[in-house]
Amino acid sequence: MGKKINGASIIWESLIQEGVDVVFGYPGGSIIHTYDALTKYKDKIHHVLVRHEQGATHMADGYARASGKVGVVIVTSGPGATNTITGLATAMMDSSPIVCICGQVGTMAIGGDAFQEVDVTGVTLPVTKHNYLVTDIKDLAATIREAFYVARTGRPGPVLVDVPRNVQIAEMEFEYPTDPINLLGYHPPERATAEVVAAASALINQAEKPVILAGHGVLLSGAMKEILDLCTKANIPVTTTLLGISGVPASHPLNIGMMGMHGEAAANHAIQEADLLIACGMRFDDRVTGNLKTYSPNSKKIHIDIDAAELNKNVKVDIGINTDLRTALQQINPSVTAKSHADWFAKIRDWQEDSNERDIINAQTPGFHASQAIRGIWEGTNGKAVVVSDVGQHQMLEAQYYPHDEPRTLLTSGGLGTMGFGLPAAIGASFCVKDKEVWVVVGDGSIQMNIQELGTAVQEKANVKICIINNGYLGMVRQWQQLFYGERYSETPISSPDYLKIAEAYGMPGYRVMKAEDTISTIRQAQAHQGPVLIEFMVEAHDMVYPMVSPGADLHNMIRRPYKQFDNEETF
Repeated sequence: MGKKINGASIIWESLIQEGVDVVFGYPGGSIIHTYDALTKYKDKIHHVLVRHEQGATHMADGYARASGKVGVVIVTSGPGATNTITGLATAMMDSSPIVCICGQVGTMAIGGDAFQEVDVTGVTLPVTKHNYLVTDIKDLAATIREAFYVARTGRPGPVLVDVPRNVQIAEMEFEYPTDPINLLGYHPPERATAEVVAAASALINQAEKPVILAGHGVLLSGAMKEILDLCTKANIPVTTTLLGISGVPASHPLNIGMMGMHGEAAANHAIQEADLLIACGMRFDDRVTGNLKTYSPNSKKIHIDIDAAELNKNVKVDIGINTDLRTALQQINPSVTAKSHADWFAKIRDWQEDSNERDIINAQTPGFHASQAIRGIWEGTNGKAVVVSDVGQHQMLEAQYYPHDEPRTLLTSGGLGTMGFGLPAAIGASFCVKDKEVWVVVGDGSIQMNIQELGTAVQEKANVKICIINNGYLGMVRQWQQLFYGERYSETPISSPDYLKIAEAYGMPGYRVMKAEDTISTIRQAQAHQGPVLIEFMVEAHDMVYPMVSPGADLHNMIRRPYKQFDNEETF
């Protein structure tokens, strides 16, 4: 048997066994024993003191997305635990593996409305892949091990472990369990059958107008090589979801850009006219499909996803393959034959040329636009940074104007669309990204959601560059109000503090950019500083993101940028 230690120490010993070297958290009464035990493990685990528990979950999420490892959160009971819910839901919607360890009141006090007691396993049940309440120290290490296994296997997701105070205090002889994990009813699929592989290959070989839909699963399964093998061998155009960006290099000639509500017009038209869709690790959400009744009406559909619940959930498919994407493509690719699809690509090029003329803001466009600021960041970083974008117009513009060639270089909240995600997620990513710059693109609305984490960035000397796109509005909501609500801007104009003074107060450099031509020089100043830097871009107030598929509209029926060059803001 091993040495006798308390439950608090078992938590840290277990994390070390799982390869954890950084955790994000905030102490409190019901987790204080674990924080006391941390003093013995400072040389093995770095603890990041956040300013709010939501920030901790987003940091762990950003760390997980950037590294492919499991991110870890440590918080106390009651409000500490409930403050993680938005972050857990964000991770759940985007299949991000994090483990959240919560303190809880003692087992004898549970159910008695004790101080800072909340039924956190009940509250978080809908927003976690699984959760646990540990009532016996004998189960603690095995539960933590199981939590990591569940978080990282199959379709990844957040797992919560609730640990009462007395379990943290109790002692036992400790050895980390090594028995094989076999969970009743939980068996992630391994390989597709030969029959379904043959059927999928036949459909691909027969297609004249195929399109590959590359989702987040490309990155989660590590299928970047396999999807490139498929598209290059069979000469098939690839379009990505928002979270699928960087799974296929943006510069690859077969990548026709992002699909969906604010996707490339050419990509949306190609989907609608395709005779075969090959959906790889994506879930056909409403922002991707538009009107389901008219979605790609003449195509056969192959859907590969590790989560069986996604198959035929939103879009009925001809072949559903429930397995790991990388494994499935390794099985399918050898049977795929080469084709030119010359006529199909000629049509796609026509759509792309029209889009380049119509939808793109260029240097000749009057005013200073958010897209120009983002393009400047791309130029200033040579397109090689890890960019964390928050949620709103700037998020869509980042997807359009910052091409990503390397995997895991765009991190953003897709499914839940969580404002306030960007800054803490970038801080989390900075702990595993050592060979790249980390840049944050946030709006003047979203930065104020978790602005307190600037304190964490400074305390940790996190090398993140924070770019605030300030247009004086909650931009995306304002865009909807302009297009669909008669320009009634109800509660979307938003004031901001003086961000440069806030940067100074927190102890970081701050810059303000008023003109597009000053973007690169300001970026160079930020890059010269090791540590957090804030840049505020003062952009056009009534900017728009084009194209746009109206909610519920047909995917090909996009609102496009007017051909007329803008001479005043009313034309936006």
